Amino acid sequence: MDNISIGNKIWLEKNGQFFLGKGRVELLKSIVICGSISAAAKSMKMSYKKAWTAVDDVNSVSDEPLVIRTAGGSGGGGTLITEAGKEAIELYERFESNSRTFLDNELKIAQQ
Repeated sequence: MDNISIGNKIWLEKNGQFFLGKGRVELLKSIVICGSISAAAKSMKMSYKKAWTAVDDVNSVSDEPLVIRTAGGSGGGGTLITEAGKEAIELYERFESNSRTFLDNELKIAQQ
């Protein structure tokens, strides 16, 4: 059992609908850093349309918005991640970390 690794993908669903996965969480985290969907999409080499669709999908599945947009104007607009959005990121990352720890431990046991 040498040189074996375990891979997995974690995603969250709500009422049977895809809610959060690695890509959407990375987008949310990028929005936190960049302050806008456009800049976040650009930093991820993603089209604005794809990013906006992902944000819209997340918001429509969630009980409350995870992302809110502020209108432009003289001060410019922007995008904010809500407390619910921050909690969703933390939840996903906790599941991801716990899953990785579990699988790593199982692999160690299998290799003994």
